[in-house]
Amino acid sequence: MTTQIAVHGAAGRMGRSVIAVVLSDAQARLAAAIERAGHAALGSDAALLSGAPEASGVALDADVERALERCQVVIDFSGPESTRALLARCAEKRVPAVVGTTGMDAAAREAVQALARVVPVVFAANFSIGVNVLWALCERAVQLCGDDFDLEVVEMHHHHKVDAPSGTALKLTDVIARARGLEPGAAAVHGRSGLVGARRPGEIGMHALRGGDVFGDHTLVMAGPGERLELTHRAHGREIFARGAVRAAHWVVGRPVGLYDMSDVLGLKA
Repeated sequence: MTTQIAVHGAAGRMGRSVIAVVLSDAQARLAAAIERAGHAALGSDAALLSGAPEASGVALDADVERALERCQVVIDFSGPESTRALLARCAEKRVPAVVGTTGMDAAAREAVQALARVVPVVFAANFSIGVNVLWALCERAVQLCGDDFDLEVVEMHHHHKVDAPSGTALKLTDVIARARGLEPGAAAVHGRSGLVGARRPGEIGMHALRGGDVFGDHTLVMAGPGERLELTHRAHGREIFARGAVRAAHWVVGRPVGLYDMSDVLGLKA
């Protein structure tokens, strides 16, 4: 069965990536492409805007209500304020949502919770399938290897990235700290310089590398007596997040009311 998908924030980088993935998916149909009123791209063909060689016949539109009437699920990568307004409309129309907007404030997060009380919602900080599998594998590896293995997280991104460590690395640290029964904030040590002394039991090293055009690498180094285990994920482009979001859109249609994340979509929860 074909899933009718609307994309909100359609002119943004992630919106265009999602549109491209939807158009390439034989089991999906682009039902609508939504952008804010007054945006310069309104009226543009969604496929051409995403870089496709042929038009789709779906033009970017600011009419959210009309778009929601045409779709089974909406994928949102916009901004906190736009997301909040969209989710209120989704609640009225009872339309499920896949939300990947970052930098969500308290009001936007409450809008996600409110929508999840009436329809199924997938909300995740990272829609990469590989990253979500990495988190699950690292959690299990830490549990299996025990306290004899020292834990170090290393991430690398392009030289334009302004924050460090990355959000993905912080989530990885949270996952492995909790797997070992530690508080992430207390266990994390960000870089080392000078006479810092011997490594303390229970600390988790955090190291941020920046350079070139690296899209995103994340590694957990587990160093034990006489052996070392490394688990790494390397991202090569924005499309991985779009593919995960479209996979979540297929999955969420017909699910019971509630709030889900990518671990639910991928079946990673015990």
